[in-house]
Amino acid sequence: MDQRISFVTLAVRDVTASRRFYLDGLGWEAAFDADDVVMIQVGPHLVLSLWDEEAFEAEVGPIGRGQGVAPITLAHNCPTRAGVDEVLVTARAAGADPVEAAQDRAWGGYSGYFGDPDSYRWEVACNPGPIGRLVLP
Repeated sequence: MDQRISFVTLAVRDVTASRRFYLDGLGWEAAFDADDVVMIQVGPHLVLSLWDEEAFEAEVGPIGRGQGVAPITLAHNCPTRAGVDEVLVTARAAGADPVEAAQDRAWGGYSGYFGDPDSYRWEVACNPGPIGRLVLP
């Protein structure tokens, strides 16, 4: 098996709200858009799929529910600290809730977080180290 991820699929309560947030709010473009799913190419060989949770459960199985945030974060890296702040402002304008201001981190970078309409947490980071440079275009 090749060492790669092709899709990240998130089960969402309201595809219309997710479409509005990601496409209209963040300005991203859909690679595929249907009633129950929006697919966004987010890298050369990577697609973010926002899939209606009922359709997701029908194919994948029951969704575990509980208190707190989902035990996953998605990340968007920026080459500069100012870029991090700009993305957080854009996310807030798109309706992100919550938005946590960026701060210096113990690992040497600068990052903040925002929540999408389904409370999935996005980290927006400037990572000055080798891994940070690895993920920038």
